[in-house]
Amino acid sequence: MKDTFLCPQELVVLTGRKVKSKQIDALRRMGVVFFVNALGKPVVARSAVEGRSEAPTQRSVRPSWQPRVLVG
Repeated sequence: MKDTFLCPQELVVLTGRKVKSKQIDALRRMGVVFFVNALGKPVVARSAVEGRSEAPTQRSVRPSWQPRVLVG
């Protein structure tokens, strides 16, 4: 049975970086879906890099708030 998330060593191999902020930058540039845990470390689901359909989709970006006076 495989782990659900990549281990720290696999994250280093994937990103080519050891520092967590640099890993986050690299993951963003690569378009890999990830989240940052409470320790500030990136967490990548194994399915996100293995190409399985269960990979979480990126959240849609909500439009920024505008007062009704400016809308329409």
